[in-house]
Amino acid sequence: MRWTPLLLAALLVVVQGDLWFGKGNLPYVMSLRKQLAEQRALNDTARERNQRVAAEVADLREGLEMVEEKARAELGMVKPDEILVQVTQVAARR
Repeated sequence: MRWTPLLLAALLVVVQGDLWFGKGNLPYVMSLRKQLAEQRALNDTARERNQRVAAEVADLREGLEMVEEKARAELGMVKPDEILVQVTQVAARR
């Protein structure tokens, strides 16, 4: 009977030793969690930057389309292989 508590205590020391000093120990897991948090922060920053760049590209594309539309409507500009046809409305006289 005296050996049972000693055996259990020894097993507890072995399990705790493995937890603190073995493969996948607690300090190693904590350092991995810290690295993960840092990487997530970097990813969030990069994601925000990518969204800003995508919005800027969309604005530039839309802006060029608006410039082209205005040039066609107000100045009558056409591309080299296009034919311009203008349709005007004539007011009906009574």
